[in-house]
Amino acid sequence: MIKAVFFDLDDTLLWDQKSVQAAFEATCKAAAEKYDIDPQKLEEAVRKEARELYASYETYPFTQMIGINPFEGLWGNFLDDHDDFRKMAGIVPAYRKDAWTRGLKAIGIDDERLGAELAERFPEERRKSPFIYEESFKVLDELKGKYKLLLLTNGSPDLQNTKLEITPELVPYFDHIVISGAFGRGKPDPAIFHHALERMEVRADEAIMVGDNLMTDILGASRAGIPSVWLNRHDKERNEVIPDYEITHLEELYPILEKLK
Repeated sequence: MIKAVFFDLDDTLLWDQKSVQAAFEATCKAAAEKYDIDPQKLEEAVRKEARELYASYETYPFTQMIGINPFEGLWGNFLDDHDDFRKMAGIVPAYRKDAWTRGLKAIGIDDERLGAELAERFPEERRKSPFIYEESFKVLDELKGKYKLLLLTNGSPDLQNTKLEITPELVPYFDHIVISGAFGRGKPDPAIFHHALERMEVRADEAIMVGDNLMTDILGASRAGIPSVWLNRHDKERNEVIPDYEITHLEELYPILEKLK
């Protein structure tokens, strides 16, 4: 019998990709007011430069383990009490400026000052654009009180808590919030799932994990023996990781939970 539901945060309850997209659009539009450029081409160039730069830093293996992507590096401050986060906090100001400056250069604009301005603009725009899927609250309202609810998210505590501060309505639904950067390992490491089970005082077969990422949420749950529900909103291809259930909308959780009673 299922007693607890574990939810991923980014792109499961929070529409992080849309927030990042909106921040890129607003920032690139600001650049297009100064130069005759195609904002979309600038976005593509900056995304490419950001990925390459991000992978070149000594902190990259740590960000992979904790689960922090290059675009979070473009707006997070990483003010966390941990040596690797302190290293990241030292790296990100130059990383942001370089990603935007190199992106501009890639489309023919050599303007370091504008690169620095856009690097500051992007975090402001991201903070102004929190999106939550419309069904998130409906589903949480339905489940609250019937199940223990836990939020299990990869990332920097400072950054994930910032996301929760700008969407404060989400927090009260959860009995516990587990953030990989605070625990020291990220999904799909089974250790963080075992930790979540301990916090909720349930066995693996009494919990269910709901998330959008096969390689973190679903793989990790399966390694820990926890049933999993893959939220596949965008008709992604399956890979070798097999979820117990697959849904395209959060409300499809209801019949699954009903069946597992």
